[in-house]
Amino acid sequence: DPLPENCTSLVERIPSTENGAGKDFSMKKRYSSEQIVAMLRDADVLLGKGMKVPEASKQLGISEQTYYRWRQKYGGMDPQMAKELRELQKENARLKKLVTEQALDMEILKEAARPN
Repeated sequence: DPLPENCTSLVERIPSTENGAGKDFSMKKRYSSEQIVAMLRDADVLLGKGMKVPEASKQLGISEQTYYRWRQKYGGMDPQMAKELRELQKENARLKKLVTEQALDMEILKEAARPN
């Protein structure tokens, strides 16, 4: 079946309903480290009021698995610490790339300096 003229993809042809049918699961919501820490604090408040993790996760709009993964990674951080962690991870990745490039440059120079 060819697509109708006004339709560019199969996803657009599937009607979205209240129960999530037709939802494009490739689009994940991304949260900053600061947002995650804030959501974990909100979860702590809900849990402190006697709510269980499944209900608290649902209220925050995340899965239980996501809650536990975030808790493991960002456990006792405040938003500033989370921001610093993210910046340090970016800097570390940049430096690793730089070291790799330097090592490659050194190999090229060694090859060029060898007598034929």
